[in-house]
Amino acid sequence: MRTPHSGSAPGPRRRTILAASAASAFVPLAAGGTAWSASDVDADPYDTLLAHAAAQLTGGAFDATDPDFAAALKVLDTQASGWWRDLDRSAGRSALWADLSPVKDPGNFGQSYTRLRTIATAWATPGTSLSESAEAADALLDALRFLHAGAYNTGLPESGNWWFWEIGAPRALMDTCVLLREKIPAADLTKYVSTVAKFCPDPDRRTNAPTLAETGANRADKAVIVALRGLVAKDAATLALARDGLSDVRDKGRNSLFTYVTSGDGFYEDGSFVQHGSVAYTGTYGSVLLGSAGQLIALLADSEWAVTDPKTSVLYEAVDRTFSPVVFDGLMMDALRGRATSREKAPDHKDGAAALTNILQLADGAPAAYAERWRALAKGWIRRNKTHPYLSLVGVPALARAKTVLDDSAVPVTDRLTGHFAFADMDRVVHRRPGWALTLSLSSKRIAAYEAGNGENLHGWYTGDGMAYLYDGDDLGQFGDGFWATVDPYRLPGTTVDTRTRADIGSGGGTGTYLPKNAVAGGAVLDGTYGAAAMELMADGSTLRARKAWFFLDNAVVALGADITASDGRTVETVVENRNLYEDGAPRLTVDARRQPSRTGWSASLPGARWAHLDGTGGYVFPAGPDDRSERPARLHALREERTGTWREINTGADTGGSTNPVTRRYLTLWLDHGVSPAASSYAYVLLPGASATATAAWSLSRPVRVVANNATAQAVEARRHGLVAAHFWQPGSAAGMTASGPCTVLARRGGDGISLAVADPGRTGTTVTLELPFPVRKVVRADDTVTVTPGRRALVTVRVAGSRGHTHTAHLR
Repeated sequence: MRTPHSGSAPGPRRRTILAASAASAFVPLAAGGTAWSASDVDADPYDTLLAHAAAQLTGGAFDATDPDFAAALKVLDTQASGWWRDLDRSAGRSALWADLSPVKDPGNFGQSYTRLRTIATAWATPGTSLSESAEAADALLDALRFLHAGAYNTGLPESGNWWFWEIGAPRALMDTCVLLREKIPAADLTKYVSTVAKFCPDPDRRTNAPTLAETGANRADKAVIVALRGLVAKDAATLALARDGLSDVRDKGRNSLFTYVTSGDGFYEDGSFVQHGSVAYTGTYGSVLLGSAGQLIALLADSEWAVTDPKTSVLYEAVDRTFSPVVFDGLMMDALRGRATSREKAPDHKDGAAALTNILQLADGAPAAYAERWRALAKGWIRRNKTHPYLSLVGVPALARAKTVLDDSAVPVTDRLTGHFAFADMDRVVHRRPGWALTLSLSSKRIAAYEAGNGENLHGWYTGDGMAYLYDGDDLGQFGDGFWATVDPYRLPGTTVDTRTRADIGSGGGTGTYLPKNAVAGGAVLDGTYGAAAMELMADGSTLRARKAWFFLDNAVVALGADITASDGRTVETVVENRNLYEDGAPRLTVDARRQPSRTGWSASLPGARWAHLDGTGGYVFPAGPDDRSERPARLHALREERTGTWREINTGADTGGSTNPVTRRYLTLWLDHGVSPAASSYAYVLLPGASATATAAWSLSRPVRVVANNATAQAVEARRHGLVAAHFWQPGSAAGMTASGPCTVLARRGGDGISLAVADPGRTGTTVTLELPFPVRKVVRADDTVTVTPGRRALVTVRVAGSRGHTHTAHLR
């Protein structure tokens, strides 16, 4: 059996990440290091790699006269100087900073090392007030000794949050050692290396639980830590251990970062990324994995420890499959960020910037075909996001890469990605059009409705219950501008909720997830353009049950709900919209051609409404469904309110806790009231993102998409203009002219070139499903090997869905 590193395939080439014109004024790397040069063939390999590791932290050489670099330096200098001023340097101190006491608390020493790294980075970076300061260097060395003596050393057992012991503290400590390597006495370095070796001996296992194999981002982070430890100690075996950890040589690739998984943590072939066993985590843990693995690949390139695993292509393919669909103009979609949405200092644009940075870093060592595509992609994201300029969000190293791309006229600007993406392995759906995108956050007994813990995401109760995130190219601050601190957490767009009062979740130590009991969550995608999705809602702590479905077309999303039932004596609501209007927004709301009041505090019951329009967002249509025989039809309500909250109310984490400063935002909320303890209630509404009021009114009258079923058997729509019928069958039955033998999601489109068919079993409960189509079929042009077709006036299609994990099966017929 060939081992991942036994082949002769060359490793990725290290490429110069910093470029400027010949007229630029370059500043040399400080702290005694020099920028790496390919001509240094006789240099000590460890010193060469250490210099490169330092450059990864400081940016190496850069143009000090460039305004963008000057701004980035100012940000670094301001933060580092602040920590420097507050650093307790007294002989009798009990902590390095007053707010991080007692220092023995893992969160406190972990954050202390992080602050020291920031000061060390400023010390090693030319142009800051601390650059090459002898006083700062001496104080840093003394602070490292203080932490080692009283908080983090080989004589202490792990306590509290393991992450600070095994990843957070050792990573910051090793980075600091790299930056100060020529200043730290050898005896001190030996102590620090030994401490890190105890708590992070290898990338393969959790130190405080040796039977637990590390996976995903945690493995990638530990591989970098082990590599830096190997460089500082100048130990070849440790460097090899770090490299092999990426491929999991120890366990024969079982937890390799360069393989597609079919369960648990890691990258899936459909573009999903899961961490912590059941959480859709592309936006944080997935990005961290991409960044750490990419950093290590670049760091070790062209050395005897270069990563030569031929399966690194999995990481490269993940940029297009996993990240590109969930980044909108540089924003990382919140449906993929888990409990990180509650972090005040990590809004969507900052996690998006981190992902973009990691992609450009990976491009430095990737094959040209990948790198060229990613740079064009990144250029488009950067150019389009004027709300949160990327260049103002990143430090010198990332800034250098980005400016090289932006200044290169040969790099094109990629337009916004369009298409429909069904991530079956993480219960997420993304529908992208030229001017907008809509993301669904679903959940099931396989994928958690939410993750909370260590004081984070205290009000995330309904974020996985079908929350719909509408992204508008002209409104890039919607979810990143105070949204999570101020939004009514009981009224998240797209959700159907029991209005009971909820207690905080995740306030204790450790993190935990909530897995609901439903099986159905997901859907099918047709021709990469159209989609249908469904979720059976089985509410947490309530008798509420509902069947929810969504149908995604060119310019519209149809949302249906059926069989909405509860018996707890409380009101049940379905939230159509809860739009952040920012601090002082008052956009016009029009309902059935009548302008509604714009004053804060206005509310109204609008039971007969046929359509509504919100300036700057789009339209909402409320069609009468064919199966709406509920005892009390859902009634539309509207509310303008001003809400004040604090980030501390949703996050009290040791290193991520929010401030107690009040945040106030205005909201426009639309919801449907199903009444108290509804029985078989239903709803139907259509989202028309970006549509004008005139277009919304016309859509309501013309009904280009018709709801043809909305009941406990099936939910279905027909779009005659597109020749499209789409349905989710909850059980055997007929709808939209189709008959299904069992549960499934179906889309069929008849056009000039024949019939396109897509089928999925998002509940993963069936073996085969047979469909009778509403149109004649003469022959099969193409079909997956799981699809069998019997042509005829009403063709029969049998799909083998067993083992497909909810993915789409396709066929093209004539």
